[in-house]
Amino acid sequence: MSTPPNSNVDPADLMQRMQADLIDSYDEELEMEIDDRGFDEDAIRSRFTPEQRLQRRAYFQELFRLQGELVKLQDWVVASKHKAVIIFEGRDAAGKGGVIKRITQRLNPRVCRVAALPAPNDRERTQWYFQRYISHLPAGGEIVLFDRSWYNRAGVERVMGFCSDDEYEEFFRSVPEFEKMLVRAGIQVIKYWFSISDEEQHTRFLGRIHDPLKQWKLSPMDLESRRRWEDYTKAKEVMMERTHIAEAPWWVVQADDKKKARLNCMAHLLAQMPYHEIPHPPVILPSRERHEDYERQPVPPEMVVPELY
Repeated sequence: MSTPPNSNVDPADLMQRMQADLIDSYDEELEMEIDDRGFDEDAIRSRFTPEQRLQRRAYFQELFRLQGELVKLQDWVVASKHKAVIIFEGRDAAGKGGVIKRITQRLNPRVCRVAALPAPNDRERTQWYFQRYISHLPAGGEIVLFDRSWYNRAGVERVMGFCSDDEYEEFFRSVPEFEKMLVRAGIQVIKYWFSISDEEQHTRFLGRIHDPLKQWKLSPMDLESRRRWEDYTKAKEVMMERTHIAEAPWWVVQADDKKKARLNCMAHLLAQMPYHEIPHPPVILPSRERHEDYERQPVPPEMVVPELY
């Protein structure tokens, strides 16, 4: 490790600062963990037995390991110009967003990006159904994660009556051919369904209702979907039966346990691509140029953000 030239920085102090920065990055996972459970960190520790704390530590260790492998996958995708579409579907509160966060957390958003399209506008409703998804498809060296996808037509649109019977049937005639076309064009299509039980969704909905920081996640449509649980089940079964094709099969993630679902999905995703570690030349931090006539200008006090913390 080198220190900046003309600097009085103590190497031991620099190492401590680097370690502190690393710990700060790990705190992101702790923040997510606290958010999942709705308790502060001290409360979490007090609720766990020693065995549970060990399990929690094992979860984070495996999460970090898998995220390290995802970085290697990202490098391989860029080097090989691979193209991948990963679809995440499932009931409301099934944990799709949580696993997407963990997958993308340490990746370059220019390589791995998320597409979460809103409801179609008036113009889009007159287009070919798949048209608004086309612009989000990957180029070479890119991965696109669809947080819900064209399968909205087989789910919410069918259950809530937002499409006609003819449009519904046309979707099932078209989607296998559409996905086969993507695969022929060199785009790998991976489809995940996050499966949770009736009781678990009920519990997660109650958690969102009573948490002011999560109430925004519950829309009137979400609440209505809860009432129509059985209709969604039937729609999901038809969807899988009619769109589970060899070129783009469905994979079901058991998601009642959020942590296991995340790890299982991430491990499975890594196994779907023949990636390998890409060698990189060593990174050498260049010395900063210094000029005797350089003088840094002071920042006007009125421009400085107040230091409240």
